Amino acid sequence: MPQSLHLCMMVKKWKFYSILIFIVCCLPIYMISTSSTGVPVPNELIEPVNHRLTNELSEFEHTPYIDRQIERFMERSELMGTSVAVVKNEKLVFSRAYGYADFEKDIPASPTNIFRLASVSKLLTGVAIMKLVENGKLQLEDKVFGENAILSDSTYGPIKDEKLTDITIRHLLEHTAGWTQWYGDPAFNPLVIAQKTGETPPATIDTYLKFVHSRSLHFPPGTMYSYSNIGYMFLGKVIEQLTGMKYEDYVRYYLLLPNDICDIHPARNYYEDKYPNEVRYYEQDGSLKIRGFNGDTALVAKAYGGNDIELLGAAGGWVASAPELAKFLTLIDGSNTTPDCLSAQSIATMVENSDRPLGWKSTNLDYWVRTGSFAGTVAMVVRRPDGISWVFLSNNSNWQGPDFYDEIKSVMNRIIRKVDDEWPDHNLFNYYEPESLSSLPF
Repeated sequence: MPQSLHLCMMVKKWKFYSILIFIVCCLPIYMISTSSTGVPVPNELIEPVNHRLTNELSEFEHTPYIDRQIERFMERSELMGTSVAVVKNEKLVFSRAYGYADFEKDIPASPTNIFRLASVSKLLTGVAIMKLVENGKLQLEDKVFGENAILSDSTYGPIKDEKLTDITIRHLLEHTAGWTQWYGDPAFNPLVIAQKTGETPPATIDTYLKFVHSRSLHFPPGTMYSYSNIGYMFLGKVIEQLTGMKYEDYVRYYLLLPNDICDIHPARNYYEDKYPNEVRYYEQDGSLKIRGFNGDTALVAKAYGGNDIELLGAAGGWVASAPELAKFLTLIDGSNTTPDCLSAQSIATMVENSDRPLGWKSTNLDYWVRTGSFAGTVAMVVRRPDGISWVFLSNNSNWQGPDFYDEIKSVMNRIIRKVDDEWPDHNLFNYYEPESLSSLPF
């Protein structure tokens, strides 16, 4: 048989099976190569998973019950819009959105929408730090400030409190570096920080570094826990110092894109600069306006110009959809179903100290929880020990503070108990519309 005819027959023979394999496994969103500088770069773009999903794809026997629970909770809590994703055994079994992405424009929420993550962003930062540890670029006990430390730039000024030189990467990750919020959270007071350092607003991360160099710590590093946003802001600077890349570029090119996650982005401050599929943010009734972070005297909403979300960066400056955030959870859940983006040892290091986990908020009883909130945003992710993980995102803030997370968890646990083992037998991570198969290169 001529070789060309043999090849033709082989192509016909395998064409049908190739399509079936594609439907089951799907093509990756990004095909990653490496540039001459060693930085992974995307070669080919296919739609992100959240762009391929609709509410209708999550309709099954228990959907009416889930809808009632979520909608009643939203009404009771005065939430404008929410997006919920549930993963079972690393398969996306449910992804549905409720309410409005933009009430003024009458745009309903959908799984496509991306939301600000607030402190859930710290989970991305924690994983990025552990990746650098795995790659030999960093150790958790490395010193951050002072001579021969990672951030040793003399332009930050002399160190007032020598205890600053005792701060390690681990201290920043576990909120034990020595800063408190006794006088308010410095991360949300950039005008004060600029004033204290004699700089003109808006404050930058270097402004904050100058500030901590000129102030005393509230306690010796490692001796107590005190939640610190600025500690994670400095971790972003650490990543930039060690990699020579922008913090957000390192996270996207080394954690997200290689794992087919391409619609998680650095947040933007103003509505007119938002991403096309990003929601509008709403503050609770009665929320007061404040001076803008850029120093203007006009009063503005905290969600749009009051808080500098971009400055928060590694502490709270990301946006994501519920489906893609759920996919990120599958990369750090310690499951043997699919490969994680970190080693089992690194994942264990992040969660082994339940009182002071790294990146996570709490890791009690194998329930790994990360929460986040600020004006216009509530976010929560949970990895359960039974193979189920879930994401809850809202474009509304709430007056209840930390207690609100207990209410979210209560609603989600009630749903999970009701559905039990009857979640749909599909994986929406791998869903493509049937007509998209016509463009396959077979």
